Amino acid sequence: MSLDQHTTEALDHMSAYERVSHAQNQYGTGLVMSTSFGIQSVVMLHLVKQQLPQIPIIFIDTGYLFPETYAYAKTLTDQLKLNIKTYRANLSAAQQEERYGQLWEQGESGLEKYNQINKVEPMQRALEELQATAWISGIRRNQSQSRRKRPAIEKQNIWIKIYPIIDWDDQQVEAYLNKFDLPPHPLKDKGYVSVGDWHTSVPLAENMSPEETRFHGLKRECGLHLDFNQGGGI
Repeated sequence: MSLDQHTTEALDHMSAYERVSHAQNQYGTGLVMSTSFGIQSVVMLHLVKQQLPQIPIIFIDTGYLFPETYAYAKTLTDQLKLNIKTYRANLSAAQQEERYGQLWEQGESGLEKYNQINKVEPMQRALEELQATAWISGIRRNQSQSRRKRPAIEKQNIWIKIYPIIDWDDQQVEAYLNKFDLPPHPLKDKGYVSVGDWHTSVPLAENMSPEETRFHGLKRECGLHLDFNQGGGI
């Protein structure tokens, strides 16, 4: 499946709702969505759920998420009646540590191996098992330098990816949260602007960029939004 320039340009000028509608019309039953149940995940979950109530939502559980994230996941799943499909690494957290040690403490190469095992491989397996042809994700351009030039639709490996809120800023996200009175992530009030695993996520501190709150500031992408054959690194 390929993308033409006209489609790419057309989606860049659509609203978030129109992008979801395009995805629904174009990819139908092959359409899936992913969520991390992170700080701003509820916006995408609510927005997409309005148009696609039964869409399969892939949740990659590394086994190292904050207790608050697991509680938040349950709250949103129950409240929004989400069709969650949970995937995990083939090795448990204990097995990984016994075999490799604490990979997240082994520099950038350790982080890449950790992400490949716990995020990239489970996501690829999920997409294959669910027979996905297209994947909705909530990444935004203002989240990091690596996302500044992302289009609203692109191809990653064999899958088409659609980013409905790619051009939203933080104010638009907050406005949506407030408009629909959506529950915030419990760690938001503790200064977290991005939440992943407990061992590689820290609150935003003075003189720190949001990108530096993840992966010890060594990287921003964990690999889920890069071609899988590049390995490593969301």
